[in-house]
Amino acid sequence: MQPIEISSYEDFKAYEGQELGVSEWHTIDQKQVNQFADATLDHQWIHLDEERAAKSPFGGTIAHGYLTLSLAPYLWEQIANVTNLKMMINYGIEKMKFNQAVKVGSAVRLKASLNSIIDLRGVSKAQIDIVMEIKDEKKHAYTASLIFLYHFNKS
Repeated sequence: MQPIEISSYEDFKAYEGQELGVSEWHTIDQKQVNQFADATLDHQWIHLDEERAAKSPFGGTIAHGYLTLSLAPYLWEQIANVTNLKMMINYGIEKMKFNQAVKVGSAVRLKASLNSIIDLRGVSKAQIDIVMEIKDEKKHAYTASLIFLYHFNKS
């Protein structure tokens, strides 16, 4: 799927209340989990010790919740190509809820909808509702509302 093109507040406004799209699948492997553990200093055994984790209720290692959340910007760029920017700011996350662990080796993708877009004296504040889906699983990894501030160049 080609990302939608957004280059202004008006472009965004046209999608308010609608689904924006779905990203490609991304498989989370053990190497990525290990690198995330090193970067965040979170070396909990359920993420790294494959032998011990095999005996856990998950049946193997799982991705850090924050690793799956950190994939949102990468997957978001597959859904929307936002251009004509002076800058973009990650403003916040609301209603974040982890629903299910992501087992290492699973594929995930992002589904996004534009909840709202408002003009704050020339800055576009977008609330994007997201769902992280896990391939072949009924429950989602998480749901959240991402808040971005887009500073578009004047046309």
